[in-house]
Amino acid sequence: MDVKIEKKKGLKKKHIFWAVGGILFLTLLYYAFFAGSQSTYRAEKNKVTISTVEKGIFHDYITINGSVQPISTVYLDAREGGRVEEKVAEEGQMVKTGDILLRLSNTDLSLSILNSEAQLAEKSNFLRNTMVTMEQEKLQIKRELLNLEFDIKRKKRAWEQNKELFAEGLISKEEFLKAQEDFEFAQRSYELYVERQKNDSIYRNIQISQMEDNLRNMELNLKLVRENEEYLNVKSPVDGQLTMLDVELGQSVPKGGRIGQVHVLTSYKVVAEIDEHYIDKVKTGLNAILERQGQEFELTVRKIFPDVKNGRFTIELVFSNQMPENMRTGQTYYSRLQLGNPKESLLLPKGSFFQKTGGQWIYVVSTDGQSAEKRSIKIGNQNPQFYEVLEGLNPGDQVITSSYENFGESERIVFK
Repeated sequence: MDVKIEKKKGLKKKHIFWAVGGILFLTLLYYAFFAGSQSTYRAEKNKVTISTVEKGIFHDYITINGSVQPISTVYLDAREGGRVEEKVAEEGQMVKTGDILLRLSNTDLSLSILNSEAQLAEKSNFLRNTMVTMEQEKLQIKRELLNLEFDIKRKKRAWEQNKELFAEGLISKEEFLKAQEDFEFAQRSYELYVERQKNDSIYRNIQISQMEDNLRNMELNLKLVRENEEYLNVKSPVDGQLTMLDVELGQSVPKGGRIGQVHVLTSYKVVAEIDEHYIDKVKTGLNAILERQGQEFELTVRKIFPDVKNGRFTIELVFSNQMPENMRTGQTYYSRLQLGNPKESLLLPKGSFFQKTGGQWIYVVSTDGQSAEKRSIKIGNQNPQFYEVLEGLNPGDQVITSSYENFGESERIVFK
């Protein structure tokens, strides 16, 4: 009689193997499709730019965009106001120093000249009349002195005669004393008149000197007024090009008003704007190279303007020696501004990767060229072509220098 065999309940050995295998499969599946996608990015190799790190000479320079301007500009201001009668020169015309550009008229100035001339003539006549009067007074004083001298002689002679007569008792003592007093009075009168003559002479000299000074001042004033009349002819102060003459016939120009400008074209300068990032590196005296028609021309930084506007500051460069021919104001040129001396360094070609990494890391291609790993680096100076690598890379390393925007936070790039 057959015996019924009952199946054993619970986990069997094969069930454990199947469970372990399933867990391992799910784990591999997770790492393949989920965990791997967080650190690895698959990219087409022909759509990324791969550059090679090389050792070479690093030139610390930046490219600047500058406009040509005349070496200097002289402004024309009306030194004397007036009405515009004639425009002798036109804008754009080449002029020489002293060339008349504009003629003005001023009736008030003409009347002022006539009044000054009349006052000068009146003052001159008054001075002459005063000097004639003083000469007459001088002669009168001399005549009085001459009379006093002869009066002294007569009274001295009378006193000496009376002195002898009084000694002989022929005249009274009163007559003798009277003759003596007359003589002494004449002497004192003469001395006082001599003192008066000296004082009058000093006074006359002072008065004449003051009047002569006044006359000279009036002559100088008349000269200045006439010079102001000459300023009605506006002249070019320098050789150059008249680039602006902002007046019209019949217009009234105020004294000191700006009416035009002349560009001095003996040389030119280049004015450029630079990003404020370089404001601490740019100094006066730095050299720059301007290329034109296959020829290089050397420039020197002459002036740095202190203001920063919209994140940029302005510099002024002048040609060190030779400058290009046929330069025109307003032309635009690109120049290489040297910020430091050339030095041997690791050179990394520039690329758009820098916008995401800030130069702190980069993807380095493996030796088999199938993938690229993220690596920390340190970058120093830069120029329009290369970055200067300080740490993290070696000569011959190949790196991805194109944009990293699609790579996310991947640690590894695998090429398809």
